[in-house]
Amino acid sequence: MRTGSEPMTARSPLRMRFWFSVWGLVWATFGIVAFALAGRPQWAAACGVLWLVVTVDMAVVVHRIHQGPHYQPGRDIPPYEPPRTG
Repeated sequence: MRTGSEPMTARSPLRMRFWFSVWGLVWATFGIVAFALAGRPQWAAACGVLWLVVTVDMAVVVHRIHQGPHYQPGRDIPPYEPPRTG
C-alpha cells in the first residue's frame, strides 16, 4: 500500500539478496564436500538440498534484476487512502 511517506531514494534489496545467495552457495558447497569427505552422507545431502534452494533463489533474483525497474508513482500522484476496516 502506498502511503506517501515512502523515501524518494528507496532501493530494491535484490542485489543484497544476490550476494547473500552467493555466500550461501559457497558455504553449501563447502558443506557438501566437507561432510562427504568426513563420511556423513546425510549431512552432505542436507547441504545439497540447501545448495539447491539457494540456486533456485539466485535464479529468481537474477531474473527479477534483469526485468528492470517497474512503474513507481511520482510526486504528482497522491497517496492512496488506507482501506477502511470495520
